[in-house]
Amino acid sequence: MQIHQGGCLCSAIRFRISGTPLFSSLCHCATCRRASAAPTVAWLTVERAHFQMLSGSPHLYRSSQGVVRRFCRSCGSQLTYENTAHPNTIDITTLSLDNPNAFAPTLEVWLEHRISWQVPSQTLTQFLRGTDHGGYAGIPPHAPAAAQASAANTHVRNP
Repeated sequence: MQIHQGGCLCSAIRFRISGTPLFSSLCHCATCRRASAAPTVAWLTVERAHFQMLSGSPHLYRSSQGVVRRFCRSCGSQLTYENTAHPNTIDITTLSLDNPNAFAPTLEVWLEHRISWQVPSQTLTQFLRGTDHGGYAGIPPHAPAAAQASAANTHVRNP
């Protein structure tokens, strides 16, 4: 079983994930951009049962209806995204992991919110919005490729 650890910038908060992540993506949505003060946020989706807080207690912020973002109160590092519509999964900021290179994104979402000077990746599956299958910002963290493709109205390209 794979075990990966991560935490915030000041190391006050540490966590562990076990098993294989369900999903890895780059999100361009306006809420993620504002919460991170960055043009995109890389997310790794895991089963909630495979996520464990090891130390510290992240502060929570309800960024929208049914959505909680957790971050370090001391250094401000954004750590997780939780959506009540998907209680069995949790999204973790990929770059808060000790080894973020282990989880390259496989798709880009919410391209309609993309900052004009940021060029979309030509190697990732792309969606103008999220899909209708749920997940953070409407993205299908655990949907199979066929379900993702069924959202043809928002799908831009599938390499």
